[in-house]
Amino acid sequence: MRVIAWLVEGTWPACVDAVRDHAPHASEVVLLHVTGPDVPGVAHGAYAGLLGRGHPERDPGSRLEALGDSSAAELLAAAAERLGRPCTCEERAGRVEREVVAAADGADLLVLARDGDRSRLGPHSLGPAVRFAVDHAPCPVLLVWPEPAPGLGTIPPPPSHHH
Repeated sequence: MRVIAWLVEGTWPACVDAVRDHAPHASEVVLLHVTGPDVPGVAHGAYAGLLGRGHPERDPGSRLEALGDSSAAELLAAAAERLGRPCTCEERAGRVEREVVAAADGADLLVLARDGDRSRLGPHSLGPAVRFAVDHAPCPVLLVWPEPAPGLGTIPPPPSHHH
């Protein structure tokens, strides 16, 4: 069984725990982190626009890219340690939701965490990237709450039909 766990800053422990709890021990586990194109690019653009191109060594975008790379590596290392069994760490970069779907090709299970409004049950608990991955995943999906799920009382009552 090939299991892909999409790990994101802040919610990754819940995904690792879900793999531990739900994936058979002999599974091939891939811990996936995707760096989106937006963060360093924004800094490059702002720097070039404000200050011209005279000092590329001072470009904060390059520093953010380096920071992003090390934090992804640190996150994956911490996740592998928490998992406590053999796994592969995979780093991808690009449009996050599309990289996740591509990584899930040929997998038997994709594990990911809700990333929207987690104060109540419902569709808003999925942000755009997770919604895209859930809608387009080419395999079964295990969608986890990063913390205990809100109570059923957070579901709005059904609409009343007045005649």
